[in-house]
Amino acid sequence: MNVTDAVLSRRSVRSYEDKPVPLELLRQIMDTARWSPSGCNFQPWEATILTGAPLAALQDKLMAAKPQQPEEYAVTPAAITAPYLARLHELGKAMYGAQGIERSDAERRADFVRQNTLSFGAPALLLTYFPRFMGAAQWSDIGMWLQSIMLLLREAGLDSCPQEYLSLHAKLIKDHLGVDDENHIFFCGLAIGYGQRDLPVNGFARNRVPLDEQVRFVGF
Repeated sequence: MNVTDAVLSRRSVRSYEDKPVPLELLRQIMDTARWSPSGCNFQPWEATILTGAPLAALQDKLMAAKPQQPEEYAVTPAAITAPYLARLHELGKAMYGAQGIERSDAERRADFVRQNTLSFGAPALLLTYFPRFMGAAQWSDIGMWLQSIMLLLREAGLDSCPQEYLSLHAKLIKDHLGVDDENHIFFCGLAIGYGQRDLPVNGFARNRVPLDEQVRFVGF
């Protein structure tokens, strides 16, 4: 698989086969991802990858817990404007519509949101965190590192789903992992596994803003 195919075939997959991900394959992917860009070569990312009983134990805790207050960080900016909210609503409509879940069906919508807690049945879950003193530039580094991981997973025939949702339980997750809450901020989870690509939840159309609305080419 070339890079273009990996980029275009990557999507947030929300249903997985009951098939374990080999440790050596994950080690190879994570070892390669170390070469992601990093300003000043800080390499601020840290992570734990869970599977099996340790993952199930964490998910049992998450299912019994309420979202923490205050939030670890704001997933949605307080000053978000209409164009960006429209993109969010469009995606939600497509995702729920693909599963036949009506907007008025609060119970089914809530049940689908709860599937985040179980990482949609993924057999492996990467949990990433980093020192609290890191700034916006280092958040960017971690995003580039995660993108490298997701593309390498595609190359290996695997799928993933980045989960900022899990930041709602950041302290619980850090406690489960033995990570110091005072000195570390939790960013997100990354569900990893072999996706069930034939299911509607993994096949609905997603739109992207036209290139010329976002990028200018000057001097060519």
